[in-house]
Amino acid sequence: MENSNQKRNIDSQKISAEKLNGRFALLGVIALVGAYISTGQIIPGIV
Repeated sequence: MENSNQKRNIDSQKISAEKLNGRFALLGVIALVGAYISTGQIIPGIV
C-alpha cells in the first residue's frame, strides 16, 4: 500500500485532451437530442 501515498504526475496535455474529448461528446449528445426532437428518430435516415 505504498502507492496510495505517492502523488501522481499527469501531463497537462492529457488533461486538456480529455476535456476536449468530453466537450465533443457532450456536443454529440446535444446533436442526438436535437435530431430526436426534430425528426422523432434516434438515427435519421434509418427506419
